[in-house]
Amino acid sequence: MTGLPAASNTGSGDDHVTLVLCSLFALAAVAPLIFKRLGRNAFYLLAAAPAAAFVWLLFQYPAAYGAGLVEHFDWIPQLQLDLTFRMDPLSWVMCLLVLGVGSLVLAYCARYFKADDADLGSFGAQLLAFAGAMFGLVTSDDLILMFVFWELTTILSYLLIGYARARLSARRSALTALIVTTAGGLTMLIGLLMMAQITGTSRVSTLLERAPALLTGANRDGAAAAALGVAVVLVLVGAITKSALFPFHFWLPGAMAAPTPVSAYLHAAAMVKAGIYLVARLAPGFSQADTWLPVVLGLGLITMLVGGYRALRQTDIKLILAYGTVSQLGFLTMVVGLGTPEAGLAGLALLLAHGLFKAALFLVVGIIDHQTGTRDVRKLSGVFRSSRALGVVAVLAAASMAGIPPLAGFVAKESVFTAFVDWATGETSTAPGPWGPVVLIGIVVGSILTFAYSARFIWGAFSTKPGVPPTPFKPIRFSFLASPAILAALSLVYGLWPVPVDSWVQPYAALFQETEEHIEEAASAGHLELWHGFTAALGLTAVTFLVGTLLVVARERVTRFQAAMPKVPEADRVYQHVIGGLDDTAVWVTGRTQRGSLFFYLVVILAVAVIMPSVTLLWHGQAVPSNLYWIDPGSPFQWLIGLAIVIGAFGAVRADKRFMAVLFVSVTGYGMALIFALQGAPDLALTQMLVETVALVAFVLAMRRLPPELRDRTGGHFRVIRVILGLAFGAAMVVFALFATDSRVATPISLDFPKLAYEQGGGLNVVNVTLVDLRAWDTFGEISVLALAATGVASLIFVRNIGNSLGRSAGVETGSVGRVRVQAEGSAEAAALATARKFGAPPRAKTGVALRNPWIVAGRTLAPERRSILFEVVTRLIFHTMVVLSVYLLFAGHNLPGGGFAGGLMAGMALTIRYLAGGRFELAEALRMSPGLVLGIGLALAAVSGLAPLLLGGNVFQSAIVHFSLPVVGDVKFVTSTFFDIGVYLVVIGLVLDVLRGFGAQIDVELEEESEVAAR
Repeated sequence: MTGLPAASNTGSGDDHVTLVLCSLFALAAVAPLIFKRLGRNAFYLLAAAPAAAFVWLLFQYPAAYGAGLVEHFDWIPQLQLDLTFRMDPLSWVMCLLVLGVGSLVLAYCARYFKADDADLGSFGAQLLAFAGAMFGLVTSDDLILMFVFWELTTILSYLLIGYARARLSARRSALTALIVTTAGGLTMLIGLLMMAQITGTSRVSTLLERAPALLTGANRDGAAAAALGVAVVLVLVGAITKSALFPFHFWLPGAMAAPTPVSAYLHAAAMVKAGIYLVARLAPGFSQADTWLPVVLGLGLITMLVGGYRALRQTDIKLILAYGTVSQLGFLTMVVGLGTPEAGLAGLALLLAHGLFKAALFLVVGIIDHQTGTRDVRKLSGVFRSSRALGVVAVLAAASMAGIPPLAGFVAKESVFTAFVDWATGETSTAPGPWGPVVLIGIVVGSILTFAYSARFIWGAFSTKPGVPPTPFKPIRFSFLASPAILAALSLVYGLWPVPVDSWVQPYAALFQETEEHIEEAASAGHLELWHGFTAALGLTAVTFLVGTLLVVARERVTRFQAAMPKVPEADRVYQHVIGGLDDTAVWVTGRTQRGSLFFYLVVILAVAVIMPSVTLLWHGQAVPSNLYWIDPGSPFQWLIGLAIVIGAFGAVRADKRFMAVLFVSVTGYGMALIFALQGAPDLALTQMLVETVALVAFVLAMRRLPPELRDRTGGHFRVIRVILGLAFGAAMVVFALFATDSRVATPISLDFPKLAYEQGGGLNVVNVTLVDLRAWDTFGEISVLALAATGVASLIFVRNIGNSLGRSAGVETGSVGRVRVQAEGSAEAAALATARKFGAPPRAKTGVALRNPWIVAGRTLAPERRSILFEVVTRLIFHTMVVLSVYLLFAGHNLPGGGFAGGLMAGMALTIRYLAGGRFELAEALRMSPGLVLGIGLALAAVSGLAPLLLGGNVFQSAIVHFSLPVVGDVKFVTSTFFDIGVYLVVIGLVLDVLRGFGAQIDVELEEESEVAAR
């Protein structure tokens, strides 16, 4: 079996990436328990986890910027799927945001939420798990692994956005975010698989090394480059949906229905940065693709302008920041995706600056909302006077967002302007064409809007407005203000001393020198500095400040101008119309296909199953298989068995009674079992025989709630259609099977199974060893489905009115075969029987002492006309023998016909016979455990037997062969896969028990209750 051996680590330093990842998820798993003990103060404990990981990350700087930290685990080598984590400069910088901002947001939550808020445990667990998912995403060095974490962030963000389940807006916004980002993620998955197929690797680092040669190298393959261009677009769809770029930008403002800490973390510093990270990760290898720049620059610029324009129209300070975030995300996408060394440097610098100031601003909004009860700029007034400390923090963060010196935003935006000026003027190797100046002008306009809405935020949240009474403001505790204050202070430190950040981002800029054209550019990519002198970038900054100030001064005119503009359909409304149209289409299609006619459904299904493969065979001109024979010459009995199967099929079609139809169907099943036996497959024959018997019993028990006659059959001209389609389907399946078996071009792997079964599985029974060892994953999936199906069916059957009997989980049964014999009124036996009927337990006297006849209690529970003395005697004789035989089949199945499935069916048949002989009370006596418990124990045992080898350094579901000696018995060869087989054995018993108690005993109770009602 394939498993997870010890990791192979490369690089220097302490490489415990997976340990940090597992620690975050483990703490998230137990977080609800911590909250029960500590209340909202548990957020401090949760914050300590990413804070400790942040400290660990700082110590990994030399290793991450040296050889790199790589941890590799073999997962499924046959499919080239590995669990590979890599810490390099880009992921290290991203982890600074994920862990640093995450710890501050979690600490902030301890004072944001009230002590009596509901579901804080689940909220804290989800927020911490989100930090773990983001950490895993940015450190994944495998495409599929990265996609797993990508979708995990989608699910967790859905839960966090919809935290206020009672509010319709929160549920709607969470669902919108889930649909949009999941659709983008699935599109991205197709692109990732295409990339892996074209480049021959799913390792991200290797992929980036091979991509430039396929796109622009001397041995460029035109077809591969074109396919890679399509893959790039598909991957970018995932990035633009996750980072809320146009036309998918509408979900992010709607997600502001989430609590403010969620907005600060997910929508400012973490989740929406996932798309930016993906663009930055792929840019060194794929920025030369023909489809890259049109998507990245085009959608990025539109998003920047639309978001900035919409931010100026908002009256909710949180929505101002939300649309500002949309605008900034478009800006970031353009920068990190430009594909030049200068842009790479500027992109990461702006990424860090944005995470600091935007997270701080969202946390400030949370404080204002918490202390005043409003976020409306028309109602807020005099907040700066009420809390100057909060105002200073907000001004620092907003000034950084506006790009005002000496803050981080200014340093980063100066480097961005420099990168785009060089690109637009043709000083880089990437030719911008006529769109270079257009993009540069668009960026300046977007920056002007950023300056304007930054000022609008400060004015709306903190200014004293004429005619508006001062807003009541509660005093702020230092612990509440600490997180945004630290972030704002870091923005100031970053701006005054950008040297450390410059050293962090320079190695990423150097990645763009992989192409020869970029070598000289990389050497002169520049550095992050507070003052570069009088440059073109500084001139653009001056224009930004001047025009932005004019917009702020003339904000009332700007508002009137925006109101006078023609109404453009909002993206959110367009989305709702699209979803509504899909719903209407679904209703229309459903109304014309789901017509409530079984005949119509079968015609559609069977016709498609016949026509589509037939057209494919005719289209490709497949040759008719050779060497066909009808009957095995060595087995003349096949003629008789085949004839019996045909008679059974015709009998089932012509039967007028349901019971007779089921019997005829069983004839075909038993006939197939005989065919298996004659063809040398005793295991299949035994299993088929047992399955057919159990199924027959289940059908017969369930049919007691159905009319005995088969009525309402389709007649008239439809009968001809049914006959033709039935014959066509049967004949087509035979033909398809013949063509399929004749079309094999490779040697079947099953030919090696006998050798593998004996040498690796330690058994001679190939079928059983395959089920419990060679293909144990398949079997585990199947028994899991069995357990789920049994639980689902039982849940439906045991739905009863409130106050009714105990149901399935009581562990005792609530039904019997036939009616209960009436006892003398007032007798102890009658009282015991009444109690037994009420609670589904075997009849006992009032004293609690069990009545006589410890088993086969039909004499006390069944009416005389329902009893069969002969059947009871036979049951007494064969029940224990069948149980012993089932255990024999279980343990002998590794080398002889049998196994856990066959043994479980045999034990189930024994329980079935005992139920039929003694009724529901007898079934309760035969096995006093509930079916759910038996199923759970079996499934748990199978899972433990698969995971146990990992503790010993082996693979999942790996078997060990143990030799030992026992007195009397002698030498014993024991294979550990037997434990898995025991789990299968218990699951099958639980399934049969569920069938007996659901279709048997439960229906018994209903029939008895109906009889009593009728008798009254």
